[in-house]
Amino acid sequence: MNTLNTTIEGTLGRLAPPTRAVVLILFSTLCFTSMHTVIRYATTEGQIHPFEVAFFRNFFGLLAVLPFALHGRAAALRTKRLKLHAIRGCMQVFAMLMFFYALSITPLAKISAISFTAPLFATLGAILFLGERVRARRIIALVLGFAGAMIIVRPGVIALDLGAMLVMTSSAIWACAILIIKSLSRTESSLTITTYQNIFLIPFTLVAAWFFWTWPSWELIAMFAVMGIFGSLAHVAMAESLKLAETTAILPYDFVRLIWATGIGFVVFGEIPEIWTWIGGTVIFGSTTYIAFREAQLRRERKKKSG
Repeated sequence: MNTLNTTIEGTLGRLAPPTRAVVLILFSTLCFTSMHTVIRYATTEGQIHPFEVAFFRNFFGLLAVLPFALHGRAAALRTKRLKLHAIRGCMQVFAMLMFFYALSITPLAKISAISFTAPLFATLGAILFLGERVRARRIIALVLGFAGAMIIVRPGVIALDLGAMLVMTSSAIWACAILIIKSLSRTESSLTITTYQNIFLIPFTLVAAWFFWTWPSWELIAMFAVMGIFGSLAHVAMAESLKLAETTAILPYDFVRLIWATGIGFVVFGEIPEIWTWIGGTVIFGSTTYIAFREAQLRRERKKKSG
């Protein structure tokens, strides 16, 4: 077990695994929202291009996990699936750049609500590309989920929202990355997956940032360091929570992201989300939660038949 996992175990070791998983997922949602807050502040108040912020997020994210990755003769860097890590990095850079740009022009709560579509796209991808069987209830849940996204965007009712479109496109690409992560997690630790994510994204985001580069102030660099730590901690905490408990037990707590985003968005930026953001976000989240519960139920049924 790597040092970072040992640290988590030592901190939360007295808690039962399901409770520990809940604490970790709630911590993850707070870290993600805090990271998004820094991105929005840097791109609006700090006047730094989102692509440059993306580079610093990965740079400091790698620095945050590198001491743990190098521990034990760099055990976390040993992998036989480097090609798959690289493919994931190539895909995720587009998702990250779109998402970061969207954060510079779209309220935090709206971003969080629309980002709930990622599991929907992952489910759709599993059906289309992995040949998973699809049933009527799953199709209905998918349709309702995407209807929730339309409630937020409301095409034809309000002007086309570039930020919302970028988040949805980013979520679709991120969904493909989720499928790769699921494959990697069978043989790789959460620390290995997070470390290689940063390693491959650093050069990709640096190339994108080069064309818009302006040197940030020391205050912003300090904020970027905190942002990188938040990002890496969020990914590791989420991965560990999913190892401790089933997705169906964890997924409902992810909705807290919308609550964090609403509160922080109001306090820091004076953003008040529209009622449509809450309605659409709830519909999307409800559909993704149902799909997760249904998939878990089917897995249990298959195990009983095979057992």
